[in-house]
Amino acid sequence: MEQWAGILVLVLLFAFIAGMFTLVFTVSARGRKKDARVREDYAQLARIAAERGWEYEPHVQGRIDQYCGLRPFPGRGSNLRAWHYTTGEFRGRSFKCFEYRYMNVASGADVGERKQPTIETVFIVTTPGPAPFTQVLRPRLLDTLFDRRPKVQLGLPEFDRDFRVVTDDEEFFRHALGRTVVPYLLSDLQTEKSPLQLRGDELFTWYRGTLSPQAVEEKLTYLCDILDRVPEEAWAAA
Repeated sequence: MEQWAGILVLVLLFAFIAGMFTLVFTVSARGRKKDARVREDYAQLARIAAERGWEYEPHVQGRIDQYCGLRPFPGRGSNLRAWHYTTGEFRGRSFKCFEYRYMNVASGADVGERKQPTIETVFIVTTPGPAPFTQVLRPRLLDTLFDRRPKVQLGLPEFDRDFRVVTDDEEFFRHALGRTVVPYLLSDLQTEKSPLQLRGDELFTWYRGTLSPQAVEEKLTYLCDILDRVPEEAWAAA
């Protein structure tokens, strides 16, 4: 009996070790596959930019300092770096998109692992005119606890439940965006992962993750679709 118990223990130990090796190999293979896909996305973006007359730069420094204080950038800073910085025109509007990277001290890596940066991919489209600072975000627990800025309530239960609006000019939001953009936000699935931000003559959206040609097409289309829904007179009255 003891002999069979010893054999069983050895079999289980072997199975455990084999399983661990299989897991490590699978995770490593997935990581290599993901890295290869991301590198191909960057190479394809550079090719598409050249074909469309856009300007693509692998990285730049200092050109996004003006966005400090806005999401998802730090409150202050200088000579910030942007990766895969791409500029040009899309549907007749000037745009820029890029990756902003930073080290998140709250998410430490395991011992022996290389700490990976958090990557925020940002898309910015120029608007027809200046607008008051406005954010349209999905509610988050941290915002509920720490963001004490007054929120706009439109009186539409579905919108007020699923979105947070912070603006320097509530009248602008209600008249310029409330009647035309809000119905679109409620009907388009992209809004679940695409926060909006207006400042000056630029409209922003962003997500956490790397930049890809598909995302460029989708997010720029999304921003342009929103701007198409804003009445022209709203920009003059802002």
